[in-house]
This record gives sequence, structure tokens and C-alpha cells, in this order.
Amino acid sequence: MTSDNFCIGMDFGTDSVRTIIVDAANGGEVVSSVFSYPQWRDGLYCNAALNQFRQHPSDYIEGMEATIRDCLRKAGTTVKDRIRAISVDTTGSTPVAADKQGLPLSLHPSFADDPDAMFVLWKDHSALAETLEINAHAKKFDTDYLKYVGGIYSSEWYWAKLLHILRKNEKVRSHCYSFVEHCDWIPFLLTGGRDLSVMKRNVCTAGHKALWSEEWNGFPPESFFSSLDPLLSGYASLLPRKTYTADQAAGTLSGSWAARLGLNPDVIVGIGAMDAHMGAVGGQIEPYYMSKVMGTSTCDMVVAPVADMQGKFVQGICGLVNGSIIPGMIGMEAGQSGFGDIYAWFRDLLAWPLKHIITEMGDRNAIIEKIIPELSRYAALLPLEEKGELSIDWFNGRRTPDANAALKGGITGLSLGTDAPRVFRSLVESTCFGARAIAERFIQQGVPLRGLIGVGGVARKSPYIMQMMSDVMGMSIKINRSEQTCALGAAMFAATIAGIYSNVEDAMQAMGQGFDMIYYPDKTKSVVYERRYSDYLNTGRFIEQHDSPLR
Repeated sequence: MTSDNFCIGMDFGTDSVRTIIVDAANGGEVVSSVFSYPQWRDGLYCNAALNQFRQHPSDYIEGMEATIRDCLRKAGTTVKDRIRAISVDTTGSTPVAADKQGLPLSLHPSFADDPDAMFVLWKDHSALAETLEINAHAKKFDTDYLKYVGGIYSSEWYWAKLLHILRKNEKVRSHCYSFVEHCDWIPFLLTGGRDLSVMKRNVCTAGHKALWSEEWNGFPPESFFSSLDPLLSGYASLLPRKTYTADQAAGTLSGSWAARLGLNPDVIVGIGAMDAHMGAVGGQIEPYYMSKVMGTSTCDMVVAPVADMQGKFVQGICGLVNGSIIPGMIGMEAGQSGFGDIYAWFRDLLAWPLKHIITEMGDRNAIIEKIIPELSRYAALLPLEEKGELSIDWFNGRRTPDANAALKGGITGLSLGTDAPRVFRSLVESTCFGARAIAERFIQQGVPLRGLIGVGGVARKSPYIMQMMSDVMGMSIKINRSEQTCALGAAMFAATIAGIYSNVEDAMQAMGQGFDMIYYPDKTKSVVYERRYSDYLNTGRFIEQHDSPLR
């Protein structure tokens, strides 16, 4: 029997966009499609040595159109005619300089190849100097404008990136009307927006990345930014005081986009949000369970009733925002700047000879794909010892606790007996230790954790990493069955804005796919990891004292 209601969830990730069509009655995935960003895949507009990671909006547009049309083709006419709503999530903070009509500057021919006119990806840390200035500047005010973002502003976030672009690029500065988050721009585009001043901004990025708060009735005052740097004058005043949760509608598909995608123009488009926040919903987050969205980096999400959080602040995380995950609850975000990226770095390090010696691409790529699974297999056989190789997971800086993008990773305890599986084990262990440091910060500051929920590619594909995570943290981890939790979370919000469910909690209950694996800590190993975790903390303090500009 064919369902009466279907929804589209779109997940714009770091490397690709993933689109699914789901049955709104039970969350069952009807079809899916994935599109890798071609310009990003080719490394265009990025420079890792400068911490510069930019993405061209044409990659997003091409990917959105290709995946939706592919899904509709696979699903057939009956499903297509019953699609009620679309919601999207994106990485964040990933903003772009746009003109008054809301068009990213890089879509103008004169800016087509200018990285500063493109989306500044979440992992771009080129605004480190501006971050230091913002943190110092905030201390001059009686109002603590950083208290809802953990007390420390990050180079991954909105205002630091905007100031960096304005200072660096006069041409962009002269044409930029406002800075727009990726997850605000996609709904604006789909609904035919033509006036950036009336764009609906989401509370998720506004609160966690751009200092919006109910307490000061919007964003900090104009004087906060203009006194930091006159180049910021006018930008805060252009931003709306009101923001929107993801269970609200941005509008309906414009006629041109309905025709372009092959959908009916009455399809509702939801307010966007960041990928990990919708992923937490897709992964069926519960109050006081930490939802760990694990991929290239991690985002650790916690929700709590508003009444429980009165007067509570967690220092050093990425913020506490009412409604950023589940409307009506306080959403808390933390995470690690490097997780899967660290494993990929080590794989590529080992694969360097293959890439430069083996000329047959098919053979080369087949071998490279086996590196991490084989490292995991051999590393799992190694005896757990109190001493030995030890790593620090700050290869892309430290997001939390206590943001510091300038920090570097490290590997210690090397000897002539060290081999690749031992180094890999230490890297995996370091990411687990980093996760534990985040969990401990929540607990120390009055936010209890009842357990862990694992979602994302790493959670489902690597039993070795998940078991070590459980052993290190001394907590069980239940793994959500869905392969596309972020896109599924977006579909749950789409079903809510379409009126199929009265709230997203009901959508989550009906459409959630449940859990099919649970990892329990091995108490014998946990005792050894306890000692090694102490060494991790001491080594991290040494690195921070000697290498950090924030000391």
C-alpha cells in the first residue's frame, strides 16, 4: 500500500550532498542519492597550509538538483506527487558573502574564482587572528556576550570569518551586503528569495555561531562590532532580531525551482539547521544522552529541559541555545575538530608511496581503501599496555573543551619497535580521549550524562573505534540503525512543518529507525585507559603551554 505522505531530507556534508525520500508514516527510506562536490573533490580554492577551506556554491546547486531529480526518477510518479515538504541541513558555521538579492558573490562572473567570495567551510581556520581579537574585545563589556557560546569564540564561526574576509579582500568588502550561513541560503534559494533583508535566519547557527541570544533580544549591539573594527559597522544592524527553529516553514518552492526539480510548487520548504543538530534528531536523541555525530569531525549534542538549565552555563563548549536541536529544549553543542580526518591523514601518509609509484589508478585506490580496515584489524590484536605510543588529537586544532584552533596534534612514545598499527591505535585512542574530555566538562559543570548515542559513518562502520570509545569513556554506546541520520532528521522536520506531526518529538518517535548495536565498556581495559588518559591530559597541557598563542 502506498503512503499518502513523503518528505525529502537533504544533508549537505563536507564532501558531498545526500538526499533521501522517506515515508513520513514510518521514516522508511524509499530512495537515496549522493553527489560528490566536483570542485571540492579536485581541491580547488583550498590551501591546507593556510587553513583555508572554501566551497563554491555551484557545487551545492548542482548537487541539490542532481540528487533530487535522481531520487524522483527512482521513486516514480506516485511518490513524487505525494511529497509534502523538504528540509535541509548543512555544515556550519559555513557562511558566504552575498549581495542584497541574496546571491553569493562567487556566482557573479567577476568573483567566480575568488575563494573569499565562496562559502567559508566550517573547518576553515584562517581567521585565527580575528578570533583572538574578538575574545579579548568581549572582556571590555559589562555584558558577557560570549556566555552562551562557552565563553570562547572560535575561528570556525561567523563573525571571525566575516572580519577576516572584509580585512583581506577589498573587492569582496565593497560588494558584500551581508554574510549568510549555508543552511539559511538553501531554503532562501528554493523559495525564490530576492531580498536578503527579509531572509529567515535559523536559531541554530545564529545562537551557536553568531552570538544571537534571547537575553539581549537578538545579536549584540552594533557598538560591540563597530568598536572591534569599523569594517564591521552596519552588519549587525542588518541582521533580524527574530530567528526561527527548524520546525517552522521558510515558505514553499518557487515556481522556477519546482519546475527545475520536477516537484509541485506547493511543496513546503523548512527552516534549515546545522547537520549535527538535525543528525541528533535523526539519531533519536534523548534528554541527557550525548549524541555523537562522528565523521570527519565530531559534534556532540545534548538536550535538556529549559527549567533544568536555568542559571547553568558550560564553559568551553560551542553553546547553549534554546530550540537549536529540539524546539522548546536547550540544545548544547560540543565536538572535536578532527576525528575521521585524523585517520584519513594517517592513511594518506602511509599511501604516499602508492600514489607516487603505482601508476595503475584502479590497483592503487583498491589498496588505499583497505588501509584503515587492515590497520584496525591488526591494532585490535595488540596488547593494551599502560605505556607506549600516545597521541594528542589536535591535528585540526581543538574545538572543545576550550576552543583553540592554533593547537597542534602530537605523537609521543615512539621507538624503533613502533609500527603502523601501533601509531594508528594511538591516534584512535587520542580521539576517544578527546571525546572523554568533552563528556567530563559537561559532568563537571552540572550537566549529567546518562549514556551515549553514536551516529554517522564511523559509528556504524568501525566496531574497533566504537569499542575503544566505550572502554575509554566507561559508558555504553548505542548505535542508531539509520545510515543517513542527518538527512533523516531533516525529513523528520519536513514532516513536522507539513503538519503530519504536531512536533518533532512525535516525528522522531514515529520515523526513528531504532538502535541495532550497543557497545559496553570492558572494565579491565577501562582501568588501563584511566592511567593513559592521565598521561594524555598531562601531554596536552605541555603542548598547550609551549605552542599556543592563547597562553
